[in-house]
Amino acid sequence: MRDIGRLMVMVGLGVTAVGALVWWVGVAFPGFRPGRLPGDAVVERPGVSVYVPIVTMVLLSLLLTGVLWLVAWLRR
Repeated sequence: MRDIGRLMVMVGLGVTAVGALVWWVGVAFPGFRPGRLPGDAVVERPGVSVYVPIVTMVLLSLLLTGVLWLVAWLRR
């Protein structure tokens, strides 16, 4: 039971850290909004708006790949 509690605390701290980072990026760079980057597709028709955040997904993928690579490297 202790391991589950420890895992929940670590996940909570991780979510808090990601939330703080997203909040800081929004304050520091007001023009940077995920889904509105150059290269993200936006289709707007009367009554329908479709956002395809291609560049945002590529950046998130690179960021998560780097974080997971770093975690794996530190665990060695």
